[in-house]
Amino acid sequence: LEEITPKPVQDAGNILKQGYLEKRSREHSFFGSEWQKRWCVLNRRTFYYYANEKSKQPKGNFSIENYSARLASHLRKDSRKRCCFELTCPGKRTYEFTAPSPAEAEDWVDQIQFLLKDLGSFTIPLDEEDEEEPYNDVDSSDSVNTTSHNTTLNQDEPIVEMGEDEDDIYEVLPGKQPKPE
Repeated sequence: LEEITPKPVQDAGNILKQGYLEKRSREHSFFGSEWQKRWCVLNRRTFYYYANEKSKQPKGNFSIENYSARLASHLRKDSRKRCCFELTCPGKRTYEFTAPSPAEAEDWVDQIQFLLKDLGSFTIPLDEEDEEEPYNDVDSSDSVNTTSHNTTLNQDEPIVEMGEDEDDIYEVLPGKQPKPE
């Protein structure tokens, strides 16, 4: 696994989503707050969290690969429980967040799930040439249009005049010759 180098917020690469979330601290303290406001940034592979949006160094970051994201209303008992989501990965730390609204929590989960699906479609490490491969798969599987187009052509065939022996078209099968009359 490659080491993730900390980056200032503005250098975090292709930012797909960013905003303030409350992150549950790992160590629950009697003196400090259990939930801390953090500026969170999601790029194609990494989730960064900063003290605020002007911070130069992240408080932490982790690769989202192999994580799963889901809404998690059980994290809080107060009125903001529908704003919660978590990122889990077997054998790794679970990250718990509270978004400003339920819709925002859903959007974070959707964005992360979209990225995870995209990351999961690659079985080999990304190279510049390989990056477009999944999109080619999507384009080539566009067989619905091809099928309907062929259906239209097939419907037109009987209308085309074939001459006197138009029945021959139905008798000739691949690998078989018509019987002489």
